[in-house]
Amino acid sequence: MAVSGLDSSNNQTPVKNVVIAGGGTAGWMAATALSRLLGKSINVTLVESKDIGIVGVGEATIPPIRTFHKLLGIDEKAFMRATQATFKLGIEFENWREQGHSYIHSFGITGRECWAGEFHHFWLRAKEYGFGGEFGDYCPELIAAKQSKFATSEAMSLNFAYHFDAVAYGRFLKSLACEAGVTHKEGDIEKVDVCPQSGNIQSLQLASGEVVSGDFFIDCTGFKGLLIEQALHTGYDDWQHYLFCDKAVAMQTELTAPPVPYTKSVAHRAGWRWQIPLQERMGNGLVFCSRFMSEEDAINTLKSQVTGAPINEPRVIRFTPGKRRRGWNKNCVALGLSSGFIEPLESTSIHLIMTGLIRLMRLFPFDGITQSAIDEYNNKFDSEMSAILDFIVMHYKVTHREDSPFWQQCQRMEIPPSLKHKLALFAETGRVFLDDGDIFRVDSWTQVLMGQGMTPSQYHRVADEMSEQSLKQFMAGLKQQVDNHVAKLPTHEAFLTQYLK
Repeated sequence: MAVSGLDSSNNQTPVKNVVIAGGGTAGWMAATALSRLLGKSINVTLVESKDIGIVGVGEATIPPIRTFHKLLGIDEKAFMRATQATFKLGIEFENWREQGHSYIHSFGITGRECWAGEFHHFWLRAKEYGFGGEFGDYCPELIAAKQSKFATSEAMSLNFAYHFDAVAYGRFLKSLACEAGVTHKEGDIEKVDVCPQSGNIQSLQLASGEVVSGDFFIDCTGFKGLLIEQALHTGYDDWQHYLFCDKAVAMQTELTAPPVPYTKSVAHRAGWRWQIPLQERMGNGLVFCSRFMSEEDAINTLKSQVTGAPINEPRVIRFTPGKRRRGWNKNCVALGLSSGFIEPLESTSIHLIMTGLIRLMRLFPFDGITQSAIDEYNNKFDSEMSAILDFIVMHYKVTHREDSPFWQQCQRMEIPPSLKHKLALFAETGRVFLDDGDIFRVDSWTQVLMGQGMTPSQYHRVADEMSEQSLKQFMAGLKQQVDNHVAKLPTHEAFLTQYLK
């Protein structure tokens, strides 16, 4: 019996041969994961053009990448040496709430929560009493980032991610994938052959005349979506009405100081600028809205604000924020930029490749594609993208800045109904409830919301159950634990040198 919306013949076709179109970060992450984890059951072929480079803005990550690396059996030191990696404890946001203000969104847990409410309720109560200090005083990762300290050990656990060279990361994964048996082919894809009956992709025709056939295809061809869009006409949800930035300028410079263990995001009059420190260079970029800033102005602004001698010339990247209407269509899954793009403000690009891969492998159609698997993949894809959209848009909406037409428009813009509810709930009750697709924890929401200038009008009354003196002792004890922890840490530079020598 045919499954609704799916060709019945496809239902009986086992998936043995997987073809990945495109290399780069997404392609080689997919090839490495599939070959190392499912290599006994499937054959993996990757086709890439040697003339197409990696976009290279995804040089910062979030902590789940460590779980992904452990799953693949990747040695941390080997990976870090190969990619010029440094450790990352969070992101410093400068000029976002207002000019001259800065805060850090760290990867750590702030304070200690109880059954009825998160730690910020107790901190808000302490502020009413006139003590409590800064909210970030109770997070080891945040304080360590401020002091440029870092270490990892069983005795001193910090939640961290990495900064790394995206091009080198692709090369590193390529060697692992080829060792695991992936067939690597170089060549330009001239045509995607689609079955007229089922609508499934059958093969890729290369400029050399070679035909690469497969049962299942993964589109890692970047913004153009050669398979998912140009061949299968999946459609794209444009989110420019929420995210106004549509261009970026990227360049690399020499380091002028030891690398710090955090990414830096500096807001400007028409967007924001990033700094990502690697072991031997700095990754720089300027994200902007072309309605309020020209490419020439963006390039000149970036050049005037970077430190260190330039390693390469600035290059412009154009993008349309949004997502494919389906991440999995017919016998094709899109990963990376071909699946959509949300600006790299919170370093989610590589994370989305990873979660898409894990989801695909958990639903992998060994015995044939089913509509239920496609629907489950796409439902989770939609939920995850919508949750990240909310988190990113929140940075632009919750701000005191009105000093330029760009920021004035951010203040006036309509936001997703889900985000409107989250902001109202936090402002009125101090509560954050997460959706299924949320990759950012309550700690992330509270650090950013209060960092951007939103203070709840009330706190949970469970904080009143503690006397003023008990609360003072509780807060002081937590802060002392954080201070003692961070005081024992070496500098990030010293730990990197010792760890990787």
